[in-house]
Amino acid sequence: MTSTPLTERMNWRYATKAMNPASPAAQDKVDAIIEAVRMAPTSSGTQPFELFVVTNPDVRAQIREAAYDQSPITDGSHVLVFAAWDDYTAERIDEVVQLNKDARGDLPAIDAYYDNLKSNYVGRDSEVNYAHAARQAYIALGFALLAAAEHGVDSTPMEGFNPDEVDKILGLREKGLRSVVLLPLGERNPEADWLLPLPKVRKSLDTLVTTVD
Repeated sequence: MTSTPLTERMNWRYATKAMNPASPAAQDKVDAIIEAVRMAPTSSGTQPFELFVVTNPDVRAQIREAAYDQSPITDGSHVLVFAAWDDYTAERIDEVVQLNKDARGDLPAIDAYYDNLKSNYVGRDSEVNYAHAARQAYIALGFALLAAAEHGVDSTPMEGFNPDEVDKILGLREKGLRSVVLLPLGERNPEADWLLPLPKVRKSLDTLVTTVD
């Protein structure tokens, strides 16, 4: 069996507007998407976010209400909620240090590296730190979108929601987290999705890309 080129899968995917509630995403495929999130690169390897995988119908209904009634949240089978750290703390960075030592041993420069990171991040304005952590979550979102396309799972990234409400629904603030972006997963409903038959629109290469030789 030959694999489908990634560019073809990227052309196949689109921001699915209507999902079929009778066709949930296969759990093994969802697991592969979650693993792609886990493996995504982040600044200094901090992984300053957590991923919430919401399948509970009642909770998804609440999230849909907080997301301006966007139907993929409930018509899909899973909603991934990317929640970034609300701040960088010495304790959180020390956990990253220990994770590195457990995996790689006590490398000579590791403490100095992360001590420098703490001196730059800890005590910095919390909104600056949250914004930095949120950008790391978006890197992982990109990996999730590619993995979903690779495995034939429909998805649509959503910024159109009330983060304060989603934080309340999932109890994120108590965990030192803030919601960043949602990613419903499922299977497209071709009969109901107005966007599916329309061509993909992207800038041309010469408009988007500048090569500096």
